[in-house]
Amino acid sequence: MEVFEKVSEIFDIAVNYLILIVELIGIVILMYAIVAAVIGLIRRQGHTRLKLAEGIALALEFKMGGELLRTVIVREWNELLILGAIILLRAALTFLIQWEIKIERKNGNMTDLELKDIKTPLTQDLKKKKSKKDEEQNKQD
Repeated sequence: MEVFEKVSEIFDIAVNYLILIVELIGIVILMYAIVAAVIGLIRRQGHTRLKLAEGIALALEFKMGGELLRTVIVREWNELLILGAIILLRAALTFLIQWEIKIERKNGNMTDLELKDIKTPLTQDLKKKKSKKDEEQNKQD
């Protein structure tokens, strides 16, 4: 029985650290999206609101993942009910933000190329790096 308690304790510790890591990733994404949105507003870039909404949606997904992991180590029913309510609220927020993103994209009169280019703030940076590589390859050709 003592072995089971040790294994259970190690499992709880591992899950708690994993929850912290997943939620930290969500916080970092949210901070990045906010900073990028403020910079976008200062520079008067187009579709800043859309980029911010997508960053918030992605951050919420990570936060919800942390809550789902937390259900693994819940010991009492009232804790499970509270976690369930939190998950439902975050899911509703994610749904509303995704709905707003879809409406913003439709009402923004964006071309298909612009729609393809606008993803989350993190993927936007990746596309810039890829386009620089493409430019370098075109120069070499």
